[in-house]
Amino acid sequence: MSTSTASEIFEANPYENHPNLTQLEADVLWEYAKLNQNIKDLVIRTRQLSEGPDQDVLERLRVLERKMGLVMTLFKVSAWGVINEMTTAEEASESFASAGDITAQP
Repeated sequence: MSTSTASEIFEANPYENHPNLTQLEADVLWEYAKLNQNIKDLVIRTRQLSEGPDQDVLERLRVLERKMGLVMTLFKVSAWGVINEMTTAEEASESFASAGDITAQP
């Protein structure tokens, strides 16, 4: 089926006024013809997608990859900051506790 015939199938019922078909049969055949054309279009598009990557999707994935890299870096820095603060706080409390013990002794 050519593209002109493919677009025409959606506009007019080619089975209408056929002498051997009732109106219901003509409508059913037309629906099958439209379904057939939709499946053909789907097959063509699926082949196009499977043959090569979609450049638009690849570009969006690259942007997302950069953003995720930035988020991961910021997360690591944040986690390092929390660990560093905990270590500093523990050292300060230990030194304070040991300093307090020394001053409390006679």
